[in-house]
Amino acid sequence: MKRLLVLVATALLASPLSPVASASGGSTGPYAPIDRPGPRLSVPVADLQASVTCTPSAYGSHREVVLLVPGTGASPADAYSWNWFAALDEAGHPYCAVTPPGNAVGDVQVSAEYVVHAIRHTRAISRGKIAVLGHSQGGVSSRFALRFWPDTRAMVADHVGFAAVNHGSVQNDIAYPDGNGPAFNLQLKTTAAFVDATNSGRETFPGISYTSLSTTHDQFVTPAGTTDLSGPAGRVANISLQDVCPANTSDHLGIGTSDALAHALAMNAITRPGPANPAEVPASVCAQELMPGVDPHTHAADLAAFTRTITDNIARAEVVATEPALKPHVFARR
Repeated sequence: MKRLLVLVATALLASPLSPVASASGGSTGPYAPIDRPGPRLSVPVADLQASVTCTPSAYGSHREVVLLVPGTGASPADAYSWNWFAALDEAGHPYCAVTPPGNAVGDVQVSAEYVVHAIRHTRAISRGKIAVLGHSQGGVSSRFALRFWPDTRAMVADHVGFAAVNHGSVQNDIAYPDGNGPAFNLQLKTTAAFVDATNSGRETFPGISYTSLSTTHDQFVTPAGTTDLSGPAGRVANISLQDVCPANTSDHLGIGTSDALAHALAMNAITRPGPANPAEVPASVCAQELMPGVDPHTHAADLAAFTRTITDNIARAEVVATEPALKPHVFARR
C-alpha cells in the first residue's frame, strides 16, 4: 500500500460556580455537564477538511481504523512517516492522521477542534468505530475532544495514549512558575485550568477502552504515573513499559515513535476487545529494539531529524504571559 505522508481562562474564575450534576450522577464543578452537546466548531470548515488524510483502505473498512494524533511541534509526517505509517501499511491496517494547526504549539483547545473533526470524518468513512492513538499532547487533546463533544464518544472504540500529559507535568510547573511560555506548556502544567477541565466529571467514558502507556524514563511528562487514567478495570489499562519489560529504556520520544513494546501493546488494544493486555504480548518483544516500520539503518537519523523539527517548532512558538482562557463552552454557565 502506498504510504500517505500527508497532513495529517487564564486560571479558573476566582469566584466559584455552583457544582453541576452530570448525567452520570457526578459533579462537574464549574464545567459543562458530561453529556451537554458540544458547540459548533469555530475553525473554518475548509481548514478542518484539509487537516485529515486517510489511506484508501480506511474507506468502507470493517476494521478499526486508526486515527493518529501527533504531539507538540510535529505534523503527522514528522512524527509518523518513519514508524507508524510504515508499520500499519505493512500490516495492511487502515488509518487516518490529523494535522493540528501550527504544529500544535498554540492553544490546545483549538487543536482539539481539529481532532473532533478528524474523529467524525474517520468514523463517517469507515463501517465501524475507530481507534484514536495520540502521543504526548495528542493523547490529551483527543481526550479534551471526547470530554466536550459527547457525540464523538460513540464513534471511538479505543483510545491509546503514548506518554499522554493527562494530569499535566511537573516539568512545566518548574519551567513556567509564573507563566511566560508557549500556550501549550502553560496549559499542561499540573495546576492548569485546561487539565482540570479535561479531567472534570470523569476521565474516561463508557463504551471506550483506554490504554495509557508510560515510561519511567520520560524526561518531559513527570512524575511517573501522571499519565494514568481513572476508570473501571477491564476498560482502562495504565501500563508502564518497565512493568512489562524491566530493561526497557524508551524515553518520551521513543514511546510514541519507535518502541517495540509500545507498538505491540497498542496493536493488542485495537485488534481485540478491551484495552491492551500485557499478558497477551509475547515475551520476545522485550528483546526487540525497534517497532515494525522503523528502518534500523536510518533510525538514528530519522529520530535526530524528528527531534530537530519539534525543537525548532517549539522554539518559534509565541510566548504568552498566562494560560489561554478556557472557551465559554467549557463552563456550565456560558
